[in-house]
Amino acid sequence: MRDRASGETMTTDEYPAIDGRQFRNVLGQFCTGITVITTFDADAPIGFACQSFAALSLDPPLVLFCPTKTSRSWAAIEQSGGFCVNVLAEEQQQLCARFGSREPDKFAETKWHTSELELPLLDDALATIQCKVDSVVDGGDHYIVIGRVLALSESTSSGRPLLFYRGQYTAIEPDKTVPAPWRHDLEHFLTTTTLDTWL
Repeated sequence: MRDRASGETMTTDEYPAIDGRQFRNVLGQFCTGITVITTFDADAPIGFACQSFAALSLDPPLVLFCPTKTSRSWAAIEQSGGFCVNVLAEEQQQLCARFGSREPDKFAETKWHTSELELPLLDDALATIQCKVDSVVDGGDHYIVIGRVLALSESTSSGRPLLFYRGQYTAIEPDKTVPAPWRHDLEHFLTTTTLDTWL
């Protein structure tokens, strides 16, 4: 990155200091969904609540999530080589709080089952995405974990996602959901595999 005043390339030592609280507050303006990432640690299911999840690629099908480097759940995922992304529904706030806590057995009061790929899936999730770890990239105090999608499913109910915004749970208001005017263009961009992309 170049300094506009001097025109010289900035080194990491010259980057401006960013206040941690302001960083959290500003990034809190970006509303996200909430997932629970699960795997098995030996024979015991383990998992954690995760906002930092995203689709990455259609061909090949890839997703990513970002655990802290000290995460015990990430250590288990790294060891097992597989994980499941469980997309939470708006009524699953208590479940989210449990998986975001230090509670030792987060599955004790949770309905779940083992999938055909031998991964723990939450029964009432809006969607599940089963993956194997494809690659891991350093990301400061987190890792960026890229997963190759092996299987996926969605709920047959018309549930809505649990959202997180400015440090609080929130949800979609049904009467305020309208199709985006550029929806078809966006869907084309997300599904195209040609080189003539426009964005």
